[in-house]
Amino acid sequence: MEVFGDATEAVWELAEHRFLYIDVRPEHAGHAMTTIFVADLDALVAQIAGRGLDPVERETYANGVRKITYRDPDGNEIGFGGAPR
Repeated sequence: MEVFGDATEAVWELAEHRFLYIDVRPEHAGHAMTTIFVADLDALVAQIAGRGLDPVERETYANGVRKITYRDPDGNEIGFGGAPR
């Protein structure tokens, strides 16, 4: 695993075309933001809904890429991205 970065950022290449990016922002402590790109976004959202959780935001970018965002009460955020339909 290769690591890139500087004093406030780090990027790990976990596998080919699979990266984890961390940006240290103390002013946002307790407000983590994570996005994971998945192969089947619709299936994942359906599984999560089956557990009683609904996204707080649904976005579709100009290139058709989609992002679904969930937040906890502390403001931490996890997003899941998916390819255009």
